[in-house]
Amino acid sequence: MTRAIVETFSPEEVRAVFGINDVHARQFRARFNVALTMREGQLQIAGDDQDVAAARRVVEEILQRFRHSGHLDPREVEMMVQSQTSRPQDSGGDGDVIVRSRLNRPVKARSPGQKKYVNAMLRNEVVFGIGPAGTGKTYLAVAMAIRMLREGAVKKLILARPAVEAGEKLGFLPGTFEAKVNPYLRPLYDALYDLIDPAQLKKFAENDIVEVAPLAYMRGRTLSDAFIILDEAQNTTIGQMKMFLTRMGEGSRMVVTGDVTQIDIPRPHQSGLVNAHRVLRSVKGVRFCRFENVDIVRHDVVQRIVEAYESNAD
Repeated sequence: MTRAIVETFSPEEVRAVFGINDVHARQFRARFNVALTMREGQLQIAGDDQDVAAARRVVEEILQRFRHSGHLDPREVEMMVQSQTSRPQDSGGDGDVIVRSRLNRPVKARSPGQKKYVNAMLRNEVVFGIGPAGTGKTYLAVAMAIRMLREGAVKKLILARPAVEAGEKLGFLPGTFEAKVNPYLRPLYDALYDLIDPAQLKKFAENDIVEVAPLAYMRGRTLSDAFIILDEAQNTTIGQMKMFLTRMGEGSRMVVTGDVTQIDIPRPHQSGLVNAHRVLRSVKGVRFCRFENVDIVRHDVVQRIVEAYESNAD
């Protein structure tokens, strides 16, 4: 057990480190497995050597920013904690692992584009991932959401998709509403089942910790302390995209993914994703990440298929 002492000079600085209702202290415990305590007027960090060193770097950065501005946004602290790696040995010498799948496979960025995307999710409130199929846009977003959920940075995970048919008229589907929309949401469930044990996922769903729903279910809601993912966003209208983005509440993150070459709505020029890139690309806190064919990691042949279609496009 190692202890480090960081000098603080006022109760306000102590509150900045611990956070309201000790929310920052809980994030430190979840991320670094360390305990923050105040003893005899000194801030103490207790834990293993590497963990304490990483936590101390974050504490000192918190104090530096607070002393400079007199204010600290909780999301700033969240990003500081998440961007600091204390245990590189957990990933076989690689500190870039986001989470591990339920089969203990490390999930991490595998291309330059994916690395930029992961870093963007750590540093921005709203991230758009735009690119061809197979680039891991949705899978990495789900992995990051699960990581933040486990670390206590968010309280729930919400995944949404527009219910748009991909060029086929399926007609009337029998059964309950859930049975009708399940085919549209299946790809999101596939990612969840790869990363979370089915029994745990069932408990999460029953307790509204994980929610998978059609985009229409987002209307009228305020989604706070949540990691919210909108998949297949190229099939939203401009109005739907604005509706979705304005659902964001305090302490939440949003990731929007889509492929502008696979728009299935009747008027492709009115795609909410295309419009959002034009309208929002200069907005602070919003980051657009573009994936290229070299970022395709699904299967080697997928990259060749995408390139063949592009070279033969009208």
